Amino acid sequence: MKLTKKTHACVRLEKDGRTLVIDPGGFSEQDAAAGADAILVTHEHPDHFDEGRLRAALEARPGAEIWTLKSVADRLAPAHPGRVHTVGHGDTFTAAGFDVQVHGELHAVIHPDIPRVTNVGYLIDGGRVFHPGDALTVPERPVETLMVPVMAPWNKIAEVIDYVREVGPQRAFDVHDALLTDLARPIYDGHIGRLGGTDHQRLAPGASAEL
Repeated sequence: MKLTKKTHACVRLEKDGRTLVIDPGGFSEQDAAAGADAILVTHEHPDHFDEGRLRAALEARPGAEIWTLKSVADRLAPAHPGRVHTVGHGDTFTAAGFDVQVHGELHAVIHPDIPRVTNVGYLIDGGRVFHPGDALTVPERPVETLMVPVMAPWNKIAEVIDYVREVGPQRAFDVHDALLTDLARPIYDGHIGRLGGTDHQRLAPGASAEL
């Protein structure tokens, strides 16, 4: 499996000539979802869900499908019947040849005064990759590669380190990092790498890793 990091929360997975894209939102490249056979969206916030880009991806590739939670699916399904699937915690399905399990229900708390939206994470191919979206969800099975949200209005570095420790992956790659300046990256890399207890790496946008 080939994993390619896109800007912020988006990743592309390629296997057997097919492509699965997770969270091609408004902070990611304009073509982040282009050519995808399947797209997964964790929640409705615009840095993870860009309606215009997803509509364009569906129109450009007639066989492409989307799996997501209800708040997103309701906005896309009427124009693309049969191609937008609603999922929730505990669901399993196959998308573009990838086996997917859904974990989690709610976005992390930003502030008690801000209502929490639904958020789901996606466990790919029995634990080879886990993308939690905007939550520190711990799936109920081992994870090889954790996409760890390193910088957000709802987290702090101590929580990120404890999350990596609790999941206990073989490796962790940064996502949700567009808010992190280059000046601060060595600080985050140092803390997570030293204290997280796993192989912590950062891929620049466009860079890939073989899993």
